[in-house]
Amino acid sequence: MILVVKKIEKPVEIVEKIMQDFASSTGLDPTIDSPQRYLWTDSFAVCNYLELFHLTDQKKYLNLALNLVNQVHSILGRHRDDDIRNGWISGLNDKEGEKHPTIGGLRIGKQQNERQPDESINDTLEWDQDGQYYHYLIKWMHALNHISQVTMNSAFIRWAIELAKTAHTAFTYNPSFGVQKRMYWKMSIDLSRPLVPSMGQHDPLEGFITYNELQITEKKGFNSSSLDLQAEIDEMTHICRGMNWYTDDPLGIGGLLADALILAQVMIMGGLDYSRLLESVLKSALLGLESFKRNDPLKFPAEYRLAFRELGLSIGLKGIKKLIRIIINNPDLFNFESPLRAQVEALIDYVPISEKIEHFWLNSKNRHSSNWIEHREINMVMLATSIIPEGFLMI
Repeated sequence: MILVVKKIEKPVEIVEKIMQDFASSTGLDPTIDSPQRYLWTDSFAVCNYLELFHLTDQKKYLNLALNLVNQVHSILGRHRDDDIRNGWISGLNDKEGEKHPTIGGLRIGKQQNERQPDESINDTLEWDQDGQYYHYLIKWMHALNHISQVTMNSAFIRWAIELAKTAHTAFTYNPSFGVQKRMYWKMSIDLSRPLVPSMGQHDPLEGFITYNELQITEKKGFNSSSLDLQAEIDEMTHICRGMNWYTDDPLGIGGLLADALILAQVMIMGGLDYSRLLESVLKSALLGLESFKRNDPLKFPAEYRLAFRELGLSIGLKGIKKLIRIIINNPDLFNFESPLRAQVEALIDYVPISEKIEHFWLNSKNRHSSNWIEHREINMVMLATSIIPEGFLMI
């Protein structure tokens, strides 16, 4: 009798397969005439390719990240093929548009064109219509920051900050004189009008953290006064005041945990005291985790679950141990006798949820469900990020 031992794949090998599948299915590698680009998914994908480059030292992954950035800018930075408008969203000519591909913002990449000014809003249809999302733009700024540091090419951080300035101007507004600024959730492709006027719950928080992240990178590595984001940081500080970050949505909870880790790194790199904000974010994340565990949505079969939302939680949970190490190793910035100690100790109890989520979606049977197939690309990429999260979580 011959015993056949099945090879156990290493995490990096699993991610390599996932990310090559993603490259092939979306027209990144091999390149096709009309690649399928979607800003949220591509933001995580850039970080994944950079982490694969770090882990394997294979330059092909850096090239995939660079090619993906080029595709996103050349496709989502321009008007749609089914639009009467053409060229760069910014209105710049081809030469200047190539130099400043993000200065007009970036489309989401939805299947259908945006709602026209004379059309009434359809809440269901709006999810499938194009435009610009602030929280997607934020994720792209984060990805550009990563690639700027890996390549030491100042163009990427410049594009990230130009995008930050454009997005901030377009998405923030004063409801009336003397009233705290607010933000639109979704804008038209050319950023001329709001498509969904309500404010994303975590948009101000993520904007504040990401602006600080970009500011620190720019000051430490490139230091151009024309790219200063202090005014935008100050405005976002005011918008964040008094806000409640609590959510029971797994993607939102994971986002809060990721935000906490990135905020802690920003504090170290910039010597900034945002400890009260960090405590507020962790408090909200803990309340969300308590609700999530109590309701136990992981008990349901794959057909009733959205993988990318659960994997967003898994990614955030992967950062908890890193956050604890940062807090312990930097006592001058983090008072471990403050509520932080109790918060991070409580968070540890939820870390195993990440393994449970990953194990479920690594099971090929669950990836045959209609919910997985319908959101295949975003599910694939966020599963990969969950397996090797450092490329997204660490700045």
